[in-house]
Amino acid sequence: MIRRALISVYDKEGLEPFARGLAQLDVEIVASGGTAAFLKKVGIAVTPIEDVTETPELLGGRVKTLHPRIHAAILARRDRADDRDELEDHDIEPFDLVCVNLYPFEDVVSRRAVGEQDAVEMIDIGGPAMLRAAAKNFAHVAPVARPERYEEILVELRARGELSLETRRRLAADTFALTAAYEAAIANWFTAPEVFPEAFMPGFSKELELAYGENPHQRAAYYSERGARLHLLSMVEQLHGRELSFNNLNDLSAARLVAHDFELPACAIVKHANPCGVAVAGSIEQAYERALAADPLSAYGGVVVLNRPVSEALGERLAAQFVEVLFAPGYDEAALELLREKPATRILEDRERRLSNPGERDYKRVLGGMLVQERDSDIEDRDGMEVVCGAPTEMAWGDLLFAWRVCKHVSSNAIVLVRDLRTIGIGAGQMSRVDAVRLALEKAREHGHELAGAVLASDAFFPFADGPQLALGAGVSGFIQPGGSKRDGEVIEAVERAGAMMVFTNRRHFRH
Repeated sequence: MIRRALISVYDKEGLEPFARGLAQLDVEIVASGGTAAFLKKVGIAVTPIEDVTETPELLGGRVKTLHPRIHAAILARRDRADDRDELEDHDIEPFDLVCVNLYPFEDVVSRRAVGEQDAVEMIDIGGPAMLRAAAKNFAHVAPVARPERYEEILVELRARGELSLETRRRLAADTFALTAAYEAAIANWFTAPEVFPEAFMPGFSKELELAYGENPHQRAAYYSERGARLHLLSMVEQLHGRELSFNNLNDLSAARLVAHDFELPACAIVKHANPCGVAVAGSIEQAYERALAADPLSAYGGVVVLNRPVSEALGERLAAQFVEVLFAPGYDEAALELLREKPATRILEDRERRLSNPGERDYKRVLGGMLVQERDSDIEDRDGMEVVCGAPTEMAWGDLLFAWRVCKHVSSNAIVLVRDLRTIGIGAGQMSRVDAVRLALEKAREHGHELAGAVLASDAFFPFADGPQLALGAGVSGFIQPGGSKRDGEVIEAVERAGAMMVFTNRRHFRH
């Protein structure tokens, strides 16, 4: 039975109907400073917490709930006579429900130019202490840490007259998950100057339940990282289509990262987390046509990301293809009407074109642990690159840098063939680099692309001259690669002998 509730919240949203509902159920409400003032203002009877502690707030409000009369009232075990006797001896009445939400530490520190003093003031002390006490004693007390729970708690109280043990256990799980994430956020803020601190505690919040994982027998969900300014689906609205799947989201992330590297109208088509067609052009319509033509077979059922709004003409072209997910910063109404005729296509509108979380790390799960690294997010230009043979024209430099940017997003071993600012062949995920070259060339030939004058990007150095020789024999005239092999001399010689050009980036882009 809920006879007495303690409420102390920073965020007052939803509080009035919740507290009013409790009052209508004859629950006595005790509240701390700002919360008590708010409830009085809206006409809800409330007992100020200092009337219970018989002590005024201290240190400018820093100390108000850290008191034995509060924590004994929360932690008392009602099924133990000695606990009940102690409460009676000290004239302490127990709490049956504790509703607390915490200072918004993560919101404050995510803002730009927040000073250390302001951040430290947002570290809640009393709130987590009360919540953890109530959650520990969930057998007798209901901990309420999330405003999203207010309505369902009232519904159950009105229907049953009490909260079930199962509900209280679920509320306790909510509470410990929230306080753990809160403490992790604080610890991560303190250790932020360290690239890899001794303890690394990322926190995540569930955004979506997914139908299944990579395969139907695997359960799955999508979580966003707490504290990140942006995540994959933030400021994104689904306008049409089926629910997003695990594989959809994985491919969408890959495609968004590719398209984000280009300022010109760009289209990235991704299948199984690898780009199969990428192009930039003078218009988004041209960019899509060129990206699709790069490998129309692989593009079937892919994820298409565009960095410009979809016109009616482009909508008509897209509607003629099988697209699993379509992502763009806007849609002409006529285009939407055409696209909505495809019931399976998931149409997403991007309301926030930025896709950057400074300092974001990449995680890779391994057996019993996790590999953590800085994100490979640099957009490189020719500064720091070295022309080791030949003399690239400005047009050639454009293709070389375009190929290098795309190559960063292809699974290793990665080879990307480019001609006129679009991919014409991609070799991904091969165990041998020469096999990746062979696959990229086969892809280009399969779709009738002209290889003469094309350029090739390799995510890591060529250990032998065999890969470049294959490409040279097909007509490739330029190469961009990290360099650094002990056989660089042989590779350069083979390219120079063929009258082709080669650029060393002095940086590799493995993506496993």
